[in-house]
Amino acid sequence: MSTQDKTLIIACGALARELSEVISINNLKHIEVECLPASYHNSPEKIPVALEERIQKALNDYDQIFVGYADCGTGGKVDKICEKFGLERLSGAHCYEFFAGRDNFASIQENEIGSFYLTDFLVKHFERLVVKALWLDTHPELLNEYFGNYTQVVYLAQTNDPQLEEQARESAKKLGLDLVVLRTGYGDFETEIISLQNNHKESQLSKSTRE
Repeated sequence: MSTQDKTLIIACGALARELSEVISINNLKHIEVECLPASYHNSPEKIPVALEERIQKALNDYDQIFVGYADCGTGGKVDKICEKFGLERLSGAHCYEFFAGRDNFASIQENEIGSFYLTDFLVKHFERLVVKALWLDTHPELLNEYFGNYTQVVYLAQTNDPQLEEQARESAKKLGLDLVVLRTGYGDFETEIISLQNNHKESQLSKSTRE
């Protein structure tokens, strides 16, 4: 299979494990994945430029390119890039929404707007992406400034891992917040990735008809 017969997902590094798992479980052999640095999670202004550069390089090499980002705090800039190149992206505002599922996430927000969300990835890298990134390790006085208006930590668990749940509990304790655990699995994320299989088949059928 040439790269022209494949789909490329350009994704956030925070989704690398989940993407690999979904692709493997569903035998999506036509999909290749390239990830931008997960650290952009805390620097969303870096996402659009890096994303556009990678799309430009891959445009002529793949039958289909999919953007493995939601809006992710870019203020609509990911959407502008998708529109520019005629591409689709993950639906929703951020990974919390598509992991939780749109309706479920909306319900959480409506009932408890002061929720701080964690995923498996963020639990594993809490010290680096939350504590150190926000200088809480050296300036603990900033804790209330950052988290004073939050009321709970919601751990959207992609896996059933007691060790990760304990880490999430410790993370919530460091923030002085109660923990709520929701076992969401991959939510809408898996559904959207699987749908690329149908898009790929339609593209191949259209190509064979033209030939």
